[in-house]
Amino acid sequence: MLAACGTTEQTTQARPAMWLVSDDDTQIYMLGAMHALPRGTDWERGKVADAIATADELVMELSPDELAGAGAVFQSLAPRTAPLAMEKRLPPQALAGYRALEARGGDFGGDTLDDWAVMVLMGQRVAQSAELDSSDGVETRLTEQFKDARKPIRGLETAREQLMLFETLDPATQRTLLTRAAENSGNAVKDVGALTAAWGRGDVAALEKVINEDVDAVPAARKAIITDRNRRWTAWVHQRLEQPGTVLMAVGAGHLVGPAGVPAMLEAEGLEVRRVQ
Repeated sequence: MLAACGTTEQTTQARPAMWLVSDDDTQIYMLGAMHALPRGTDWERGKVADAIATADELVMELSPDELAGAGAVFQSLAPRTAPLAMEKRLPPQALAGYRALEARGGDFGGDTLDDWAVMVLMGQRVAQSAELDSSDGVETRLTEQFKDARKPIRGLETAREQLMLFETLDPATQRTLLTRAAENSGNAVKDVGALTAAWGRGDVAALEKVINEDVDAVPAARKAIITDRNRRWTAWVHQRLEQPGTVLMAVGAGHLVGPAGVPAMLEAEGLEVRRVQ
């Protein structure tokens, strides 16, 4: 996905999936976002470009201010009450995967952190290994454009609300998620590459499989992290349709695909949703 020749950067074309729900005086575009992408990914074309140009406001999972403060919120929530060695948390295969991932960029300090927080740091390390960066992600680029256009940018959640979804998972669910992530860490970079490629093709079936495969195996996590949030965002769309205007709603692509995705939930409640890209 990344290549360079002299000072010329290779551009990768992408056409991410986007849906539209509307009534007589309101249009809400729903764009599946990737929080981090390879440098040079060009996705702001076609219908997405039209939505960016015509939208009166941008709505994301977190507003720019909330995103800027997310690191501090993470630092406040992540520590364990008492340290617990990773050797006591993970079976041998998972521990080996954890240590291999740790060796790519330094100690996670996992002994002092909650299971969910270790998993978050592991995910960040995988993204780095896959040469993805949030500064090249959809939300960052959209934020720059809407700020330049002096259009409002809002969030559906606060950083604390988002991280508390993980913090409040029961201990067994947190341990299961951490163990699965560590066991699968050897394939994680490949899986992220497949995810990015599917997103770029607008292949929603492949997206659903890659994004939801792991969390589907842990029902409590799926309910808290995906399904319940999708229900709240579906309710938000209903409310926003009561106000005139055009909105670009950009949220993680996994929230817009499959039978529990926001478009499907809206259709189940009688609204017409069209895929426009």
